[in-house]
Amino acid sequence: MQNLSVQPLTPDRWGDFETLFGPSGACYGCWCTYFRVPTSTRKTMGAAAKKKFIKERIAAGPPPGLLGYMDGQPVAWVQVGPRTELPQWNSPKTVSRPLDPADAEDSSVWAVSCFFMNSRDRGKGYSHRMLSEAVNFARASGARLLEGCPIERTKQSKSVGLYVGSQRIFEAAGFSEVARRKDGRPLMRLVL
Repeated sequence: MQNLSVQPLTPDRWGDFETLFGPSGACYGCWCTYFRVPTSTRKTMGAAAKKKFIKERIAAGPPPGLLGYMDGQPVAWVQVGPRTELPQWNSPKTVSRPLDPADAEDSSVWAVSCFFMNSRDRGKGYSHRMLSEAVNFARASGARLLEGCPIERTKQSKSVGLYVGSQRIFEAAGFSEVARRKDGRPLMRLVL
């Protein structure tokens, strides 16, 4: 894992993001729009529209996350940025909703909302490194709080349900539980 290079997802890295997500757009054609687009809108979008949406978001900047590379090949993704960009993460109906509703509009309160690795690359510890780099990126970008809403455990270490990250990696990175609105899904926070 020492060879894992992590870079912000800038427009010149679009091809690498597209390669990592593959022709189907990662998790069932999501293209990492699940938390970025309100459910009512997202349900009307096909995979091509979701891909176009995230490509335009990347082009607009700033980077919406980080890509991890092994031997020059993209192998990992973490979405990290202000809560203000994640309407579904802030919805009052979700387990990831903010403690203080004002946090949803505070550009210094950030979220680590998604991870993605192809199944062959899961279970190699990349999530730990990607989260560590997300913390560094958020801090360097002026965030004062960084939150995650991971899953406590899954039946398999390579489960696709780990797209929100595991509680274990957030704990290892120094995050603390600040709320639990559903069994197995803590809201965790790191003060930067």
